[in-house]
Amino acid sequence: MGKEFPDQVAAFLRYLEVERNFSNATIEAYRRDLAGFEGYVREETGPAAPLDPATVSAKTVRRYLGRLARDHAPASVERAAAAIRGFYRFLRRQGDAQANPAALVRTPKRKQRLPSVLPADEAFALLDLAPPPAVPGESEKERRLQEVCWRRDGAMLELLYGSGIRLSELVGLNLEDLDLAERLVRVRGKGRKERVVPVHERSAERLRRAIEDRGALLGPDADDNARAAVFLSRRGQRLSGRAVQLMVIQWMKRAMLQRQVSPHGFRHSFATHLLDSGMPLRSIQELLGHESLSTTQKYTHVGLAELMKVYDNAHPRAHTEKKK
Repeated sequence: MGKEFPDQVAAFLRYLEVERNFSNATIEAYRRDLAGFEGYVREETGPAAPLDPATVSAKTVRRYLGRLARDHAPASVERAAAAIRGFYRFLRRQGDAQANPAALVRTPKRKQRLPSVLPADEAFALLDLAPPPAVPGESEKERRLQEVCWRRDGAMLELLYGSGIRLSELVGLNLEDLDLAERLVRVRGKGRKERVVPVHERSAERLRRAIEDRGALLGPDADDNARAAVFLSRRGQRLSGRAVQLMVIQWMKRAMLQRQVSPHGFRHSFATHLLDSGMPLRSIQELLGHESLSTTQKYTHVGLAELMKVYDNAHPRAHTEKKK
C-alpha cells in the first residue's frame, strides 16, 4: 500500500523548498491547490478511507478541474493543473506512482493579455512629479516625514522603471545589495535566483538620498529585517508590496495620466522601451531575469500592437475601410 495523501504532499512541498528553491508564495499556492484537489478526491472516495494518490485516475483529475472551471478563471484552473502535474511527476520520480493522471488532461485556454505600458513621456512626467504642497496646520515634524516618504517613493519608482525589477525584488532589497558607486543592484528573483542589474545615474542619486533619509523612519526598536531593508514604512518596518501598490495609485492620480499601470507595469514599460530603442531581446532577457526567451518575447507583441494602431491611422486603405 502506498503512502497517504497528506504525507506525500508534505514531502513534495519540502522538495520544492529545499531542492527547487521555490519562493514561499509559490509553495503556498501549490499547498492550496493540492489541498483543494485532495478535498475533492476525498468526496469521491469517502472521508474515512485511506487515500493513496497513486490510485487517483485521470477521470477524477478531469472532473475536479471541470468543477473548478465553473467559478474560477482559466488562469486559476491552469495553475491547479500545473500543481497536480508537478505533484505526480515528483511521485513518479520517488517510485510512489506509476503514472501521472494529470499529464494528458486539458485545461481551458488562458486568454493572453498584452501588458499595460506607459508611454515614455508619461513615465517621465510621473517620475518628475513635484511634491505635494504643505498642508495647513501641519507640524514641522510631519512635514519633514512627508518629504522623506516622497523621496523614498520617487526612488522606488525610478528603480522600477529604470531597472525593470519586480515588486517582490524591490521590497526585498537590502542595503548590502546596493553598489551605488558602480550603479549596480543585486536582486533576488523567482526561485531566489540572484542577478545584478544596472541602474541609471538618476536612479542611483535618488537611492542615495533615500538611504540618507532612512534614519527618519528607522526606530530605535527596529528588528534586524528592518535594519537591513532599503525601503522602510512610516512605522520603521520593511515596506510591503501592498504599500508600494497603493503608493503607485496615489502618484498616478496626482500625475493625472491618460492610462494607469501597476508596479509590474513599470517592468513592462522598461522592457518595451528598451526593445523600441533597439536593444537585443537577449539582453533584455538578462536584465529581466527570464529563464526562457519566449517569456521575454511577449514584449514584441506589444510593439506590434502599437504598430497596428499607427498603421490603421496612417494607411489609405485603412481610412477607406473606416469610411465604409
